[in-house]
Order: sequence, then C-alpha cells, then structure tokens
Amino acid sequence: MRENIQKIIQYFSKKDIRFVISICFSIVAVCGSVFIGTSLYLRFSAANETALEENNKRIVNQVNMSLDGYLRNLMKASDTMRYRVLQNCDITEQSFNSDMNLLYESNRESIVSIAVFDKNGQLIDATPLARLKKTAEPKKEKWFYEAQYKIENIHFSTPHVQNLFEDIDYKYKWVVSLSRSVELITGGKTETGILLVDVNFSGIEQIFRNIDLGKSGYIYLMSNTGEIIYHPRQQLIYSNLEQENNIKAAKYEDGSHIERFRGKKRLVTVKTVGYTGWKIVGVSSMVENFQNDFQIKMFVLFLFLFTILLLLVANTFVSSKIADPIMELEKSVKELEQGHLEAPIAIGGSYEIRHLGETIKSMAEQMRKLMQDIVTEQESKRKSEFDALQSQINPHFLYNTLDSIVWMVENERYQEAIVMVTSLAGFFRVGLSKGKNIITLENELNHAGNYITIQHMRFRDKFTFDINVEKDILNMATIKLIVQPLLENAVYHGVEFMDGDGEIKVNAYAENDTLYIDVTDNGMGIPEENIEGLLKRESTHRGKGSGIGLKNVHERIQLYFGENYGLTILSEADVGTTVRIRLPLIPYENAEQWGEI
Repeated sequence: MRENIQKIIQYFSKKDIRFVISICFSIVAVCGSVFIGTSLYLRFSAANETALEENNKRIVNQVNMSLDGYLRNLMKASDTMRYRVLQNCDITEQSFNSDMNLLYESNRESIVSIAVFDKNGQLIDATPLARLKKTAEPKKEKWFYEAQYKIENIHFSTPHVQNLFEDIDYKYKWVVSLSRSVELITGGKTETGILLVDVNFSGIEQIFRNIDLGKSGYIYLMSNTGEIIYHPRQQLIYSNLEQENNIKAAKYEDGSHIERFRGKKRLVTVKTVGYTGWKIVGVSSMVENFQNDFQIKMFVLFLFLFTILLLLVANTFVSSKIADPIMELEKSVKELEQGHLEAPIAIGGSYEIRHLGETIKSMAEQMRKLMQDIVTEQESKRKSEFDALQSQINPHFLYNTLDSIVWMVENERYQEAIVMVTSLAGFFRVGLSKGKNIITLENELNHAGNYITIQHMRFRDKFTFDINVEKDILNMATIKLIVQPLLENAVYHGVEFMDGDGEIKVNAYAENDTLYIDVTDNGMGIPEENIEGLLKRESTHRGKGSGIGLKNVHERIQLYFGENYGLTILSEADVGTTVRIRLPLIPYENAEQWGEI
C-alpha cells in the first residue's frame, strides 16, 4: 500500500495545478454525492422499514381482533352450556339435550359438535353426533387431560380431524377442540365432568386466508410451543417441501423482529392471542420490499447525478479561477530560473495570488540586488584570500630564516641548515597547496610542523614543541593555514622571552563527530577581559606575526562550516593559553563540496 501511495503521489507531482485541482474537486464531488445519496437512501430505507413494520403491526392487530371476536363467540357458547344448562339440570331427573341442540343450531356454522363426558370419560350426551366410535378413548385425549387437571381455563387444542363420533355421511372435518372442566349435578350431588366443543377449523382459516401482506408476505398462527395451527403453505410444510422458522418465532416477544431465514432477510411481527397462548405471526420479505421501492432509487440516482453535474461545473470555474493566474505566474518564475531577472512578473487572480505575484516580483528585485552584491563580495573575498596567502610569506620571517641558514652554513652546521631549508620548502609547498582551500589534517599539521621547526631553530632552543595526533583522523578534512597562525601567536606572544622554559603543544583528536585541534603554550596567558575581544577585533599587522590573527581564522572556519564551529580561547594568567579549533569530523574525500568556497 505504501508503494502504491508513493506512485500516486509521484504521478500527481508531475501534473499541472489545473489537473490536480480538477481531480481533487471531482473526487470531492463524487465522495460528497455518494455520501449524500447513501445518507438519503438509508434514511428513506429506515422510513420504509418503519412504515413496513407499522403496516404489519396494524394488519396483525386486525387479524388478532377478528380471531379474538370469533373465539369469544365460541367461548360464549361454552359458557352458556356450562352456566345456563348444566348447572340448572340434574342429569338423573331430566335431559339437557334440547337446550344443547338449540345452542348448536344457533352456532352451527362455527361449531361441529358439543359433547359432555363424566370424569371417567363416559359420554353423557352429545349433539349433533351422539355415537362414539368403538375405538374412541376420550380419557386418553390431550384435551380431556388438560381440562380435567387444569381446571382454571378453557383449553384450546391444535387443529385435528374430528375422530370421536361416527358420521354417517363420513364428513370428517378439521376442528379445534375447546375443553373445560364443568360441574355435573347427579341425584343432588355435584360431580366433575368435561365439556367439549369442537370448533370448525374453516372459520379460523377464513380469517387468515384473505390477509394481504404484500407480494411475498403472509400470516400464520401457531401455539405457544411453535406448533403450527394455520399456515397458508401448511400442506407443503407437512410434506417437507417448505420450511418455516416457527420454533424460533415461538420465543419472540410481541412486536417486530428482523431475522435472516434461509438466506433472506425478513421482518417478523408477533402478536399473542389472549387466553389461548396462540401467536399470530406476520412475515414480510424486507429485500423484496426495498427492491420494489423504485421511486426511492430513482430519486437518489437523480440527486446523485445532479449533485455531480453541479459540482463539476463549480470545479471547472474554480480551477480556472485559481489555476490560470498561477500558471501565468509559473511561466514568469521559469523565466527567473533561466536567469532572466529582468523578465516581467504576471500579477492577477485572487488577492492571495496577486500578493504572491507581488512578493515574487519583490524577490526578483532583491535577487538582482543580491547578485550584484555577491559579485562585489566574491571579488573582495578572493582578494582577501590572496592577501592572506601572501601574508604567510612574511618578509621579516623569510629574511630571518634565510639569515639563520647563512649563519649555519658559515659555521659548517650543514645538517641543521639542511633541516631548516627542507622545513622552509615544506612550509611554502603546503601553504600553496595548488590553490586548494580544503586539505587533509595530515598536510595541515605537516605545514605547522615545518613552521614550528624553523622557529625552534631560529630561537636557539628557547622552547620545546610537540605535535600529537590520532592516526585514524589524519585523513579528515580541514582548512589550510589555520594552525600556523595559532603557533605564530604562541611563539611571539607566549614563549619568545622564556629562556628555554617555553613549551608549545599541538594535540589533534576526535570526539562525537567533531574534530578538535588544541594549540597550547605555557606563556603569560591572556587577561580574561581581553579574551572575548580577540575573536571580534579587526586584524592589524603589528610587525611580528602573520597578520592573519585569531579573528581571521575564526571567521574562515565559520564561513566554510557554519557558526557551530570555530575557535575557543582558554587562558589562565601565568599558566598558559590553549586555543581550540573545532571542526566537523568529515573525511577529506567527502569534503570536496567546500573546496570552491
């Protein structure tokens, strides 16, 4: 991913600003449109989902009201049979068959049969069918058990074929059995009996059959354990050709739930039918509902395209407003890059771009002025370097050295004369360095060694000297002619009048990427109040010394390597002085970039 991002950045870095602005605005336009379109679609989808949920609740509540009214009528028939017929009749003295027939006739469209059993399951009376099958065992039926041992309510069975009574027409109907415990008066005594009312299941089917929950939606009825009572695809489910999520739905609380069944997202609305424990379940396919919502999709698509078109128009206008003046300004800058400092600068566009153009124009004028100043400064700098180089060949120093050589020859001290001539030659050879300003530390210390050797022989052993350097830093880069002026100061201002007790030491070492060269003498030292001014004072020739001075060396080092480097003076009265050179630790082969300064 990082490589891909780098490639994209490199690709855009090569394009002009008009292209970059256009692409950026286009991306913003697309992202903004997608964001707005998605937000609206999600909002409309949520509203559509809420509407679907409310519609399902409304229909399920309507079905619940219809089913509740239907079952209440049947319960009234059961109540009538219990409280008005059986409690007012002694079955040993009179028959209640006529009252039961009248009740049946009043509800024959809904009721298949009414029957009364004693606590042992023996039939007392029934209508319209009064003959039990030989194989019938009422006491073993579930409806009988629940009515006998759960006497507090009316009990509703699941749909089943009426299989207790013989029907001469062999019209065995699907029924739902309502059973309850009743009190039977027999010879003035009260005994427990069971009242059974078989309800025609087609009445319940009729309530559910004509309910519309959309193209693929439907409603079904189940018991509180998940057993299906009615389902529009009941036969297919019983044949295992279809499946229903009824077992899981039995655990749902009343209300709406979103589930995924067989890979489809569905909205399931559950309503419990009072006093029966049955549950009405409405199912709607959310996917198909939203797929059919064509108007929402078209509106979101239209809004998306319109927003993109509007932003692209704004993109073209803004990019032209910004890019054109900048591109004109870029042409002017390219003219400056080619060295045409007199070329006119294009100024136009918005306030910020005009201000930028005016700034560049001012900068061009400053550049022209600075170029002129640099030319003058370079000429002065070259002259100063030449003068500094020439000042190394101090006529007084050269005269004294040659005079000493003549004296040595006249006194037949040939070996000392050879050493002095050799040192003088080495001194001038390193001082010239073929015009290079950057040399190795080894060459610079050789130059300093030649100089101090000559001075040591001239002053007849008034001082001793020692040069110590770490071998692994001999190839480090340094500026030429920075150690010799410090030795010169040490000789003329430190140990010249010490009568053999003078000591001059040169120590070169490296610490933490920094090269240090310490020049130490044991002369009188420098007053503390004068130390700071030595690196700021203008160089003046005082008869003795090179005339370069500490300030000159300090400034040359900072010119090459920056203000973090240069000289540091450490001195104590009657103890001596150390002048420390601080340079970056750079191998000579890596320092050629400073060779032309």
